[in-house]
Amino acid sequence: MARIFNFSAGPATLPFSVIQQIQEEMADYRGEGMSLIEMSHRSKTFDALTVEAEARIRRLMGFSDDYQTLFLQGGATGQFAAVALNLGRSGGTADYVDTGSWSAKAIKEADKLNVPVRTIASSKETTYNHIPKFEWADDASYLHITSNNTIYGTQFQDFPDTGNVPLVADMSSDFYCKRFDPNKFALVYAGAQKNAGPSGVTMVIIRKDLLERCKDDIPTILNYKIYAEKNSLYNTPNTFGIYGVNLVMKWIEDQGGVDAVEKNNRDKAGILYDKLDSSDFFTPHATEDSRSLMNVTWRLPNEDLEKAFIAEALKHDLSGLKGHRSVGGIRASIYNAMPKEGVEALVDFMGEFERKNG
Repeated sequence: MARIFNFSAGPATLPFSVIQQIQEEMADYRGEGMSLIEMSHRSKTFDALTVEAEARIRRLMGFSDDYQTLFLQGGATGQFAAVALNLGRSGGTADYVDTGSWSAKAIKEADKLNVPVRTIASSKETTYNHIPKFEWADDASYLHITSNNTIYGTQFQDFPDTGNVPLVADMSSDFYCKRFDPNKFALVYAGAQKNAGPSGVTMVIIRKDLLERCKDDIPTILNYKIYAEKNSLYNTPNTFGIYGVNLVMKWIEDQGGVDAVEKNNRDKAGILYDKLDSSDFFTPHATEDSRSLMNVTWRLPNEDLEKAFIAEALKHDLSGLKGHRSVGGIRASIYNAMPKEGVEALVDFMGEFERKNG
């Protein structure tokens, strides 16, 4: 079977062993005589899968029993509204750090809902090339950050201790790529399609005490309390997505856990950033103190060379390197499932391209 290296930002590359297991179980899931995607979400088999996935997600990072994992739909975009509706009407401002397109969209969505939004810091003026310093209000209803910014290639290197202010993070593109202190967070959400599974399922890890803030006068489909009470089965969930997430989480366990995955990610990113830093032909976008482990972005001397780079890379089985349409350039997404061999192949190609065109 011919497999290329897929550097797409999302939906993105999955561990090949996970794809193989899905293939093996597609027609007959664990002796049930049917595919999981045909199975009732009310069945004992699927309920057991949901419980297993929920526990595995918390166990991997060390979230205690004070937290619960919810499996929702609508992507991170749906959570832009859900966070504001559930948490943003308890007094105080909803404080946001603007570090890119997705955080800007989250701010805009909350503002539509008449939540008292305050943008406390932004790196927009420098084309989102760094994570800005910020301070939040002591009486804020919550502080929202986007931990990794796929378009611009920036990432929080550490997370603030916000005390009594609930810290909320959109971790869609760096979910479980590195170790973090789960106790700092009140709520973490992530669309699975970048680093944790197939597209179409969204994970929310919420501290249970926050559920009491969820009011009854919001749409049920966005109400965290309802989904917590029903163990994510209020309506038909993305059964295949949850199945895929569970397999990816198990794959992380099999690699040696989050710490082993983080070491591999840092090794991969180091190889690529070393190449960029040693060249005058390639120009990294993100400042060194804010560089992402997951999405590496850079420019070439002109757009014609960038187009040629993307086209020739594909001939070398290196796919998905075109930068986001809003900024152009080159972007290599090197999520957990991207093998080190893929990054090494990319760096070899970069050297060859620079020798021919530099």
